[in-house]
Amino acid sequence: MTNNWLLLDSRLPLEVVILLICSMSMLILGALLFPVHAGILPYYEGGLFGLLLFVFALQTITLGKTPFGDTARSWLVIAAGTVIAVIGIVACFIPDAMGRVPRMLLISFFGIGGMSLLLQLFLSKSKFRIWRRYGGIFHHLTIACALVYLFSIVMAVFLSNTEFATTPQIASAALIFGLAILYLAWVLQKIYSNQPSQGALPCRTKGGLLAPADLSIDNILLLVLGLFILILGILLIPVNLGMLPFSGSAQLGLMMVIFSVQMIALGNTPIGPFRRSRLIVITGLVFAALGITSCIIPEILVPSLTMLIGFLNLIGGIAAIVKIVTPALKVPQSQSAPDKTQTQITMATLTMNILTIAFGASMLIPNIIPGLILGAVLTADGCVLLFLVSLLVKIEQGFRGQFFPRHCEK
Repeated sequence: MTNNWLLLDSRLPLEVVILLICSMSMLILGALLFPVHAGILPYYEGGLFGLLLFVFALQTITLGKTPFGDTARSWLVIAAGTVIAVIGIVACFIPDAMGRVPRMLLISFFGIGGMSLLLQLFLSKSKFRIWRRYGGIFHHLTIACALVYLFSIVMAVFLSNTEFATTPQIASAALIFGLAILYLAWVLQKIYSNQPSQGALPCRTKGGLLAPADLSIDNILLLVLGLFILILGILLIPVNLGMLPFSGSAQLGLMMVIFSVQMIALGNTPIGPFRRSRLIVITGLVFAALGITSCIIPEILVPSLTMLIGFLNLIGGIAAIVKIVTPALKVPQSQSAPDKTQTQITMATLTMNILTIAFGASMLIPNIIPGLILGAVLTADGCVLLFLVSLLVKIEQGFRGQFFPRHCEK
């Protein structure tokens, strides 16, 4: 057992991880709006709106927690979350491309969603009415939820009428909102650590959009990353043809946020998987802070993040290829050949990492790959990653099908 505090295991549930990202987004926004108001820093509204939509989408896809309430994580919910993620990604990348759509969605999520959640908090039989009987930490849970929902409504009011409050007032509200979310994350972490949920065993059900989506968190985050890379690659083609504007800072920032979620939730870093220690979690939080800042404040962090992400992609791609090739060279000739799916996974992973190396090299050495070709490379990388996810999901569902019945017994 290690005595180093940084190397101790971290057991943050995914819900707490996403709440931490939400809290950091609001706290950093609140802190940055003061120098923005003073004219010291620039400000990119599209990056902020896209980031917030992306976080809403992430919560919906991974947990089934929509802006309007909890629901089963069905394929329909994942599809809806994916659409929101796409809108958020495009809003980040292409200034003003989505018009008022991101703002209206956020007003709906913060405003209508906040009111809906507040009503559910006090009217639902499974929330406040039960929590008050438990007492203790559940009193804090009620207060934290109420604060988050109330300030969510406040933020919706500010978004719907930009003249309703001054920038310093909005900044102050964002800071309080961020602290409220942080308070909720702390409460949930206490509850989960003391009373871990056992969860229901998954079961196979009939197909359809309303069927439960048997996707692991690993595969969902890979799906999100693949979607991000695919959209980036597709958009870079018209951008390099001069047909669209592009925000490099928001693109880098959102990529850092995706990296941070993978690191904090799973221990998966851009250079490979690690044990989810507190050191990895802290590093992930630093990544998140840099990414959020880059989404909100354009250009300032672009040189640093370009070098960092380029280096991570280059080293990560090389390390992954070495990890794939080295065991293959040691396989005895007499050993039976791997099955078709395993071969496809190996080839897809190898191809993806070669493309990742190319992307990393293009960031470290400007103009080594022409912009149009880079767009094609990233498009191919995204497609390969999505294909890899489909293979992993196929294996995952086949594995579950061996151990769980096709229909649940009632």
